[in-house]
Amino acid sequence: MDLNIQSLGHYYSDLEILRNINLDVPAGQIVAVIGPSGCGKSTLLRMIGGLEQPTSGAVLQVGETPNDSLNPLTYIFQDFALLPWRSVAGNISLVLEDHKLGSAEVDEIIENVLSRTKLGDFRDAFPHQLSGGMKQRVAIARALAVRPAVLLMDEPLSALDSQTHDLLMDDLIDLWMREKFTSVYVTHNLSEAVHLGHKVVVMSRRPGMITEVVDIDLALDTRKDHPELLIEYQQHLWNIMRDEVRAAELELVDG
Repeated sequence: MDLNIQSLGHYYSDLEILRNINLDVPAGQIVAVIGPSGCGKSTLLRMIGGLEQPTSGAVLQVGETPNDSLNPLTYIFQDFALLPWRSVAGNISLVLEDHKLGSAEVDEIIENVLSRTKLGDFRDAFPHQLSGGMKQRVAIARALAVRPAVLLMDEPLSALDSQTHDLLMDDLIDLWMREKFTSVYVTHNLSEAVHLGHKVVVMSRRPGMITEVVDIDLALDTRKDHPELLIEYQQHLWNIMRDEVRAAELELVDG
């Protein structure tokens, strides 16, 4: 299933947040979205996920949702959003409880996603027993349990220390190589964007508009073998963003 975002705009009262966003998200690709603080990246993600309705324009789902998909669009947040009184398996089962599934099928789904996210040995652990990286793996496993057509990720690695961040970024690449999932991935981290994004959408300061879409012409699993090229891509993205970031910071200070 592809996503087609057409002429999307949004206001909060008289404040214009997004203006004329046109974007295609092809099936099987990770589309990274970057931009200055306050430019509307997370608002755009909420519009795509149907959590908010845009003031103008539309988000269209193009093509068939996979037959086994329980939720076409599913979120992964930066703060894990795990229930502390539930085990790892219990947190995953939470998203399955509104669906008419038998206990055997629920157990099969849980075991499957635990295996895919390398959490098989932690089925009965509770969140307070897990590291930040393990908690985010649980959040990813929970999202995968509903077999989404599109994963919507809102800075999922930003709360992690640098080593855990890099390991989980590798895990996401490994997962994509196995499953070719579709994702819109919001981040402020240019390194994440060029490591994970098949294309990177650069947004302007508020009202957020698309300044440029940059294709990263390297296979996802070979990017670590080309650090010089990734640095060049990062520098190109920063050159596009620099003046917008500076202006956005001045607006925040003045505000």
